[in-house]
Amino acid sequence: MKIGLSVLLFSACFFTACHHDNRPVVTTYAGNGVLGFADGDAKSASFSNPMGVAVDSSGNVYVADSRNNLIRKITPDGAVSTFAGNGKQGAADGKGTAASFFFPTALATDTKGNVYVADTHNSRIRKITPDGTVSTFAGKPTKLFNDIKDTAGMDHPSGIAIDKSGNVFVSDLNKDFIKKVTPDGKVSIIAGNGDRGKKDGKGSSASFYLPVGLAVDGNDNLYVCDSYNNMIRKIASDGTVTTIAGMSRKGSKDGKDTTASFWHPNSLTVDRNGNVYVADMGNSKIRKIAPDGTVTTFAGSDQHGAGNGPIKEASFYQPYGIAADKEGNLYVADYQNNLIRKIAL
Repeated sequence: MKIGLSVLLFSACFFTACHHDNRPVVTTYAGNGVLGFADGDAKSASFSNPMGVAVDSSGNVYVADSRNNLIRKITPDGAVSTFAGNGKQGAADGKGTAASFFFPTALATDTKGNVYVADTHNSRIRKITPDGTVSTFAGKPTKLFNDIKDTAGMDHPSGIAIDKSGNVFVSDLNKDFIKKVTPDGKVSIIAGNGDRGKKDGKGSSASFYLPVGLAVDGNDNLYVCDSYNNMIRKIASDGTVTTIAGMSRKGSKDGKDTTASFWHPNSLTVDRNGNVYVADMGNSKIRKIAPDGTVTTFAGSDQHGAGNGPIKEASFYQPYGIAADKEGNLYVADYQNNLIRKIAL
């Protein structure tokens, strides 16, 4: 029995396409790459050094558009709008553009659709309800926070995560603390002693060096980008801190646990299988930490750029923020490219 050449060609192309389509691919999700501000469709919108990114249960992507002092929203159909903020540096509460921020750097969403903002230069945590109303959830101006024992105060919070009970975790950057804010606004220190270091241990016996990104897994473990230690730390629910990856010395080496190296990791997210994805800013790569501690380079090449395509061929330029949607797709705030990238898994 003879099979026509056209059938063979069709079959070959079909299976090749299927194989290719099942591999993770990097695309530009929003932004034209030009430093600036413009709402509109995904291709024409512009950002100014986006840093934080978060996804809600409906697939809306929120962006901490840091130098624009705005929180932007990208709907699943690609429409980019200003969710909150007027672009002016300030700490005003209010609805939509009546509110103001000062260099927001990290975001997290809860199950009710609220967006929480690490409003870094205001040293506050802000809360935005689904209708765009902004309020101050925790923190106070830095000039009022001079006593290290002043638990409620914050000094340039730069990472934020929320657990299933609605507790908000904050990396208090300049004081090297990890803090917890309960739903009713009570603030406590869960890890760190205020001294810069890389010591593992429980609660105040542990130390950090400019901690930034945070993420919570399904078992209420908290993961920390300990940025200037070039490490990824884990805080168990009892407050015990361990180093799960990184060797302190900067680098881009893959390997297991502390044999691997990072360079100023700034954000991370955890998928439902327990894999941790890290925005390794200094290396312009996305790294993956498997549950057994094995670190691999998941996406990005050895060159800075904005190239799309298969994950090992694509390029980033200092990716800062990363978040996963409920399907496991990753969204990256590509800081120097002024783009929001998507890694479709």
